Amino acid sequence: MKKPIRVRILDHEYLIKGDEDEVQVERIARFVNEKFKEVRESTEGLSERKTAILVAFDIASDYLQIMKERDSLLEEVQHRAKMLNDQIDLVTRENDDGKAVKTSS
Repeated sequence: MKKPIRVRILDHEYLIKGDEDEVQVERIARFVNEKFKEVRESTEGLSERKTAILVAFDIASDYLQIMKERDSLLEEVQHRAKMLNDQIDLVTRENDDGKAVKTSS
C-alpha cells in the first residue's frame, strides 16, 4: 500500500490510502467533486448526506451502464471471433480436401 494522499472533496480534506497512484487518486477526487457539483446544481437545498447518496446513485448508474455496454461489446467480439474461426476452419478444410494425393507407380 502506498502513502496516504490528501484530497479535498466538498470542502473536506481526506487522506486516501490505496493501491492507486497519486495522479489517479486526484483524478478520482476531481471526478467525485464534479458529480457533487452536477447534483447540487440540479437539486438545491439537500443536505450533504442526501446529496452524497444521489451522487453515489449517479456514479453507480454510470458504472452499470458502462458495464452493460462492455458486456455487449465483448459478446459482439466473441461472436465475430467465432465467425472468423469458422471461416478459417472452412478454408482450411477446403484446402485439405482439394489436395491431390500422389502415389508412386
